[in-house]
Amino acid sequence: MSQSSSNAGALAGDFRIAPQKIVNKARPCPHNPAASCSNCRLSDLCLPISLNESEIVQLDGIIERNRPLKKGEHLYRQNDEFRSIYAVRSGSFKSYFLGSDGKSRVTGFFMPGEILGMDGIGSRRHGMSAMALEHASICEIPFSQLEKLGHQLPSLQSRFISIMGNEIVKDQQIHTLLSSYTAEQRLSSFLLSLSARHARCQLSPDRFLLHMTRGDIGEYLGLTLETVSRVFSALQKKEIIRVNNREITITQMAALRAIVGDSVGACQ
Repeated sequence: MSQSSSNAGALAGDFRIAPQKIVNKARPCPHNPAASCSNCRLSDLCLPISLNESEIVQLDGIIERNRPLKKGEHLYRQNDEFRSIYAVRSGSFKSYFLGSDGKSRVTGFFMPGEILGMDGIGSRRHGMSAMALEHASICEIPFSQLEKLGHQLPSLQSRFISIMGNEIVKDQQIHTLLSSYTAEQRLSSFLLSLSARHARCQLSPDRFLLHMTRGDIGEYLGLTLETVSRVFSALQKKEIIRVNNREITITQMAALRAIVGDSVGACQ
């Protein structure tokens, strides 16, 4: 159902943190609108990760860097014509689907370095909508140009296929999570996912902001708002996490992993 990003290189469900500089407090990813692929700090997470310097220059030549999006602004809407995929440069997005009954279902969350928009590749129309959860910016990659460049650069084509493969695995994992795990395991897995993804952005893995609402989290995890709030309270009572408005501090990472067990990685 989801299509990231997940937010998506940055898509692997691995909670091991690679050696890197980690800041100690929750803060948003900075954004430099003048940064090209060759000097972007997210290049190790995004499409350029497998390219050499000359190939990165070619990829950079097709990328469009548009104006930032405000919180609540849509990048695209369900049934819009598919033209591009998008790499998140800063901020965060959610994808959601509107059913025939008018009810929405959140299908994913996307952070810097992750790719969204791939839901439209098959039908050439977007199967869901994408909305900014905060002030955000993206790199727009016209898909027709990406296809042409992929024929010239096998490493780029291989990287994109890898991202799509990760999406398939993630869809299977979230299906397992929703069908087999308790509410506490689902929310714990979600928090571990956010922790790992913040670490990949060189942000604190144990202290971060939730830009999505608890209602969004519930829709994504197949839980009611009341259940999400109850599980947050239970984890805080066990002193596994601390909650301060939208700021989450994971105080016992090992205990959170123990709750999840084999479902680690299922919730990107």
